[in-house]
Amino acid sequence: MLPHLLLLLLLTHAGWVTTADVGNCSLVKSIFILAGQSNISGRGGVVNHSHRPGFVNESWDGVIPRECEFNPSILRLSGGLKWVEAHEPLHKDIDVNNTCGIGPGMPFANTVLKKDPSIGVIGLVPCAVGGTSITEWAPGGYLYKEMIKRTKVAMRCGGGKIRALLWYQGESDTKTLEDAKMYKVRLERFFRHVRHDLELPNLPVIQVGIATALGPYMELVRKAQREINIGNVKYVDAKGLQIGPDYTHLTTAAQIQLGQMLADAFLRN
Repeated sequence: MLPHLLLLLLLTHAGWVTTADVGNCSLVKSIFILAGQSNISGRGGVVNHSHRPGFVNESWDGVIPRECEFNPSILRLSGGLKWVEAHEPLHKDIDVNNTCGIGPGMPFANTVLKKDPSIGVIGLVPCAVGGTSITEWAPGGYLYKEMIKRTKVAMRCGGGKIRALLWYQGESDTKTLEDAKMYKVRLERFFRHVRHDLELPNLPVIQVGIATALGPYMELVRKAQREINIGNVKYVDAKGLQIGPDYTHLTTAAQIQLGQMLADAFLRN
């Protein structure tokens, strides 16, 4: 563990430094943006207790596997724009209209640190919102502007480097043939604008191929994802990972596996 971080944690537990004060410390060295819809926000361990069709009564089971546990070298940019200790669920104060659970962010960060400790303190910037389409992430829209704002705050407050955008979205664009056909153009435009607005023309992007759909055009969207014609965009396929009983969201075990796949993709030259 880094000596200055160890000192900070000791002071925190001793009561001399509060969690809010962590937001004022330049600890973060490697920043990762998490954006998209529910499967990167995280629904692992979320249970619907309602047995009535069309009704939702959800809660998270609170189970945190070892791969998702707290690590003093992983911080999270809170909804209040402060660096705080990262704990599951990562998107609890971002994706506020949904019940959040385990996502790929913590297993991703823990795996990266295990395989490359030299990367330093990791700062995760959760931005995902469940049920959103690519048009809702269009440049100039609310979700896009929030993501850019949060990322710029992360860069300014921590002094770290943006290492990659982790993007998992597309299920909502399988509903209509028009949206599925337009997905490639819209996604490429999104990636280009992110790089332009963050002034990072070579920002690495790791996008996840969807494994489930909300409509009949999943394969068209998956094809568009595979055919993205922009440099420095890696593709990780979620198809084949375990899906929960709602036939839409990855299970906790699948989220752990996905996080490890994303870490391997990031670390692979």
